[in-house]
Amino acid sequence: MSRYDFSTADLIDTAPDTPSCETQLRHFGRRHRFCGRIRTVKCSRDNGLVKQLMNTHSDGEVLVVDGGGDLYSALMGDMVAGAGAANGWAGAVVFGAVRDSEILNTLDFGVKALGTNPRKSGKEGTGEVDVPVSFGGITFTPGHYLYSDSDGILVSERPLG
Repeated sequence: MSRYDFSTADLIDTAPDTPSCETQLRHFGRRHRFCGRIRTVKCSRDNGLVKQLMNTHSDGEVLVVDGGGDLYSALMGDMVAGAGAANGWAGAVVFGAVRDSEILNTLDFGVKALGTNPRKSGKEGTGEVDVPVSFGGITFTPGHYLYSDSDGILVSERPLG
């Protein structure tokens, strides 16, 4: 299966015990379907670690950012997402807000987030990297696999399909 040749509905039909995210997230970016191994950041109103990771080489991972569901400030914008796209990241799932949504929608990058807020976040780099994070009824474990399309998000310990 190629990186973009899947349907979460078909995947869960063949593996019905696969955890699916119950939180309804909005889609941003031109890449409506993305998948890859999970990396995580857990942070609050500070995207320093998100920016740091998006500026490193990736072999097609997906960054899951647990911002605690806080919409006070954006944890990703066009510059951070653009860096991720340029460095080979498949996409990002943000349990929080993003900004620059119109520009995000022009990037060949997949983003799912709770919503938007134009306010910048802090840049101190506080938080944790590559720890299990949970929201939407599932746990996103670093090294596991994430599949995202218009129908939702699946997480599996092993590759699906």
